[in-house]
Amino acid sequence: MGKLFDIQSPFFIPPWRRVLVVVLTLGWAGIELWRGAPGWALLFGAAGLWCAYQFFVVFDPPREDAGDD
Repeated sequence: MGKLFDIQSPFFIPPWRRVLVVVLTLGWAGIELWRGAPGWALLFGAAGLWCAYQFFVVFDPPREDAGDD
Protein backbone atom coordinates (compact mmCIF):
# COMPACT_ATOMS: atom_id res chain seq x y z
CA MET A 1 0.00 0.00 0.00
CA GLY A 2 2.96 2.30 0.58
CA LYS A 3 3.86 2.27 -3.14
CA LEU A 4 0.36 3.46 -4.03
CA PHE A 5 1.04 6.90 -2.57
CA ASP A 6 4.74 7.08 -3.48
CA ILE A 7 4.89 10.27 -5.51
CA GLN A 8 8.65 10.64 -4.98
CA SER A 9 9.03 8.37 -7.98
CA PRO A 10 11.26 8.86 -11.03
CA PHE A 11 8.05 8.70 -13.10
CA PHE A 12 7.24 12.25 -11.94
CA ILE A 13 10.59 13.82 -12.85
CA PRO A 14 9.21 15.47 -16.03
CA PRO A 15 7.46 18.66 -14.85
CA TRP A 16 4.53 18.24 -17.23
CA ARG A 17 3.43 15.07 -15.43
CA ARG A 18 3.43 16.82 -12.06
CA VAL A 19 1.53 19.80 -13.44
CA LEU A 20 -0.99 17.49 -15.14
CA VAL A 21 -1.74 15.59 -11.92
CA VAL A 22 -2.26 18.80 -9.94
CA VAL A 23 -4.42 20.43 -12.63
CA LEU A 24 -6.57 17.33 -13.04
CA THR A 25 -7.22 16.85 -9.33
CA LEU A 26 -7.96 20.52 -8.66
CA GLY A 27 -10.03 20.71 -11.84
CA TRP A 28 -12.05 17.72 -10.73
CA ALA A 29 -12.58 19.39 -7.36
CA GLY A 30 -14.01 22.39 -9.22
CA ILE A 31 -16.33 20.17 -11.23
CA GLU A 32 -17.58 18.44 -8.09
CA LEU A 33 -18.19 21.77 -6.40
CA TRP A 34 -20.03 23.06 -9.47
CA ARG A 35 -22.21 19.93 -9.50
CA GLY A 36 -23.13 20.42 -5.85
CA ALA A 37 -21.01 17.75 -4.18
CA PRO A 38 -18.97 19.62 -1.58
CA GLY A 39 -17.68 16.44 0.08
CA TRP A 40 -16.08 15.15 -3.10
CA ALA A 41 -14.87 18.65 -3.92
CA LEU A 42 -13.15 18.82 -0.54
CA LEU A 43 -11.58 15.38 -1.04
CA PHE A 44 -10.21 16.15 -4.52
CA GLY A 45 -9.21 19.67 -3.51
CA ALA A 46 -7.21 18.33 -0.58
CA ALA A 47 -5.60 15.72 -2.83
CA GLY A 48 -4.69 18.38 -5.39
CA LEU A 49 -3.19 20.68 -2.77
CA TRP A 50 -1.25 17.79 -1.23
CA CYS A 51 0.10 16.83 -4.67
CA ALA A 52 1.05 20.44 -5.38
CA TYR A 53 2.94 20.62 -2.09
CA GLN A 54 4.66 17.27 -2.65
CA PHE A 55 5.55 17.98 -6.29
CA PHE A 56 6.67 21.60 -6.11
CA VAL A 57 7.87 22.17 -2.54
CA VAL A 58 9.43 18.96 -1.23
CA PHE A 59 9.94 16.93 -4.44
CA ASP A 60 13.29 15.12 -4.34
CA PRO A 61 13.14 12.02 -6.56
CA PRO A 62 15.81 9.35 -6.27
CA ARG A 63 18.59 9.90 -8.77
CA GLU A 64 19.57 7.07 -11.06
CA ASP A 65 23.29 7.91 -10.75
CA ALA A 66 23.25 7.87 -6.92
CA GLY A 67 24.92 4.45 -6.76
CA ASP A 68 27.78 5.29 -9.15
CA ASP A 69 30.30 6.50 -6.53
